[in-house]
Amino acid sequence: MLSSARRIGTAGLLALALTACGGGGGQAGASPAAQPAQDMKPPSARPATTPAQSPHQSPPQKSPVQRALAGMSVTEKVGQLFMPVLYGTTADTVSGENQARYGAQTPAKVIAKYRLGGVILFPQNVKSVAQVVELTNGMQQASKDVPLLIGTDQENGLVSRMSAIMTDFPGASTIGDTGDTGNARAVARATGEELHALGVNLDFAPVADVNVNPRNPVIGRRAYGDDPKVVSGMVAAAVKGFADAKVAATAKHFPGHGDTAVDSHTGLPVIKHTRKQWEQIDAPPFKAAIKAGVDTIMSAHLVFPKLDPSGDPATLSKPILTGLLRQELGFDGVISTDALNMAGVRKKYSDGEVAVRAILAGADLLLMPNDFPTAHRAVLAAVKSGRISAQRLDQSVTRLLKLKHAKGLLAGPPVASAEEAAKVVRSAEHRRLAARVESAAD
Repeated sequence: MLSSARRIGTAGLLALALTACGGGGGQAGASPAAQPAQDMKPPSARPATTPAQSPHQSPPQKSPVQRALAGMSVTEKVGQLFMPVLYGTTADTVSGENQARYGAQTPAKVIAKYRLGGVILFPQNVKSVAQVVELTNGMQQASKDVPLLIGTDQENGLVSRMSAIMTDFPGASTIGDTGDTGNARAVARATGEELHALGVNLDFAPVADVNVNPRNPVIGRRAYGDDPKVVSGMVAAAVKGFADAKVAATAKHFPGHGDTAVDSHTGLPVIKHTRKQWEQIDAPPFKAAIKAGVDTIMSAHLVFPKLDPSGDPATLSKPILTGLLRQELGFDGVISTDALNMAGVRKKYSDGEVAVRAILAGADLLLMPNDFPTAHRAVLAAVKSGRISAQRLDQSVTRLLKLKHAKGLLAGPPVASAEEAAKVVRSAEHRRLAARVESAAD
């Protein structure tokens, strides 16, 4: 646990809420006598590049993101990069799976042990509305210093991890069939409202792949369609819908998983598009998502030789994640890996090396490492050795903290209400929306 001097002060965070990340340069409230001698010189004696400062003027205060970052040790920063799946229906559920995988029996103890940045929920974590609210609240309480990103794959349709309790909204292909981007926004907003009420603040949706291969075994009806223009409009609308609900959206799977006959869960797909084909087919929905303000983009475990001839999957490719996504497309939000326990990313490297290479490639969030302790140790060792520089680590942690700040998490631990969630989840309004969209697709 951080000392009280290093904790994030709730009152201070509330006063600084929604401010831009910037400032710095000393402790707020420091007296003039505590400043370096040069700072006490009259303005005329200072270098021309240093602005004059009144002896009674305090340095600018740090933003909540800067304050949170400054209060972290290297180990705590590394913990922020990881989002595993934990086992149990409450934060205090004792599970042999947790003990075997993480060396701690309960979700709360795993979170505290590794100072995790996030957790992803799966059907085994979901039994009822009240139970999920208790689980998410308990996990947030276990993350003493920086609240968690709590994510799930709620695409609706084929991939719906929370289907046991949430409204059965139509999937992307059905929404695409309506031809109305308003439906994409409305369903995303309603989905986000239900997730938010349950204490989930990050959805790994929408799918931004253009499904141009009828034999695609992994995307198919998870996509909005096979027309880049249609998919782009739907993806942008969905991103805005999630934003309406104050839930982070994720466009996936970059640089595009639509033209493959191989499932990256079990193999390593190779996309044979030329650079021009990528720009015409695969890129437009991701560009639209970025323009719409998407919070997160998920990488794909596939080889794209015309974008990177190394043979490494996109998740481990610096030319793709940093060169293409960051520098060419201008995305500065959070880059998440797809699940690191999938076969497509583990063909060439060990579990520890996969995690390190993903960070070096440009990823910020390491989702579900196959061997969590090994991956965690490898990243920590890479930071301590300098293979992952302190600056590179801070870049990723800063992006994650900015996302948390944007969703209101740095103002204090979020607390969901079971009573309010019961009013929102599977509400009559949401069920009517689902029926209207289904009808519009017929």
